[in-house]
Amino acid sequence: MNRRTFLKSNSVVLAGSAVLPAGLSFPHFRGDTFTSNRPAVNARNFTSPAVEATLKAVKKAIRNPELSWLFENCFPNTLDTTVQFAEVNGKPDTFVITGDIEAMWLRDSTAQVWPYLPLVTEDKKLQRLIVGVINRQTRCILIDPYANAFNKEATGSEWESDLTDMKPGLHERKWEIDSLCYPIRLAYHYWKKTGDTSAFDPTWRQAMQRVVQTFRQQQRKDGNGPYKFQRNTPVQTDTMPGRGYGNPIKPVGLISSAFRPSDDATTFLFLVPSNHFAVVSLRQLSEMARQVLQDASLATECEALAHEVEQALKAYAVVEHLQYGNVYPFEVDGFGNQLFMDDANIPSLLALPYLGCVDANDPVYQNTRRFVWSTDNPFFFRGKAAEGIGGPHVGMDMIWPMSITMKALTSQDPTEIKECLQMLLATHAGTGFMHEAFHKDKPADFTRSWFAWANTLFGELVLKTYHEHRDVLAML
Repeated sequence: MNRRTFLKSNSVVLAGSAVLPAGLSFPHFRGDTFTSNRPAVNARNFTSPAVEATLKAVKKAIRNPELSWLFENCFPNTLDTTVQFAEVNGKPDTFVITGDIEAMWLRDSTAQVWPYLPLVTEDKKLQRLIVGVINRQTRCILIDPYANAFNKEATGSEWESDLTDMKPGLHERKWEIDSLCYPIRLAYHYWKKTGDTSAFDPTWRQAMQRVVQTFRQQQRKDGNGPYKFQRNTPVQTDTMPGRGYGNPIKPVGLISSAFRPSDDATTFLFLVPSNHFAVVSLRQLSEMARQVLQDASLATECEALAHEVEQALKAYAVVEHLQYGNVYPFEVDGFGNQLFMDDANIPSLLALPYLGCVDANDPVYQNTRRFVWSTDNPFFFRGKAAEGIGGPHVGMDMIWPMSITMKALTSQDPTEIKECLQMLLATHAGTGFMHEAFHKDKPADFTRSWFAWANTLFGELVLKTYHEHRDVLAML
């Protein structure tokens, strides 16, 4: 299913075929009546007692019935509808679809299960599910570290005609730095939470070595490297210029990323938020290599690469904006060119503290935050319904709820968090779920009715607010 294929029905834009999971339909909102949009219990893909208990506890603290309804629908949506758990060769295996696209993105699969990590020590079945995600991601990386999305089996792909080295099992082969960062993020924090090292076997070590090798190749110190990508398409951001290698870069230590986490092509290959994410991930991998794998060589290599990328970011990716002072640009090329914008997808400049890349009070980040949440960011939109960040993927005037959610997740201001939650409440178009994007003036015009990442991220925000700003939930 193509992320860019949209069907319109009753003025509501539905991504792909708009097929919802078994037992689920929308809208279920009628006036002041809120009926759960979750599938019937016997139709859910996976049920976690710890998640159900959390859901029940948080709902008790929410005064607004619509917010309570949204949280109930969204927080367990990944488990209810997208995880496919099994045992393969005696090991847990979890394939995670994105929702209305029957494929597993390395990025999305981590983000979709991320809010459940704090609960794994309370629920052994949930813990095995997460181990299954780590195991499946390991298998995917070893198939091809340059791919962003994978099929459950080697069943072929609609993108087989792409001019790149498509392999059996791939859904799509767009090289994105964050695709290799997210599996490290999941593995590292799972290990820190549980102390369990069962997933970090020789196969995982091999996959992590491929990660470091791929990052090194895409510093492009010795030519363009093995990856190239072209697609026959009228959509410019779905293919790469430069005969598949992208626009020229000057090798300065940064890592090239052909595509953004939105799956749109980069303009300048050094995607700044993804390079920041790589620094964090390499240091996490170094710690695991040293303490879990007992591999000092891999640990040292990760530390050296992280330091090199970090120094290059300081030299090339902090620049003076005409109005905002020193900011982080979105992309650079090493020649001195910079792109001033932000995209809603994560990693983004807005999300840097969320990913552990910078301190939220860092002055450069604060300047950047003011810039990206303003009309000086070409992909920031303010309309009658809401304001937020979009991106080229869906088009102009389309706000991604993830950007509003991320603004709240990176804020310590109760008023700001409340405003973000109010916008999200006002723009789900009566469906009880978050969407990929909605029109700034008409929330009923939206893309993707079943997008689990956006749903789970919203659930994460409500849960974080419950733990840190419970008074905000009482004010809504």
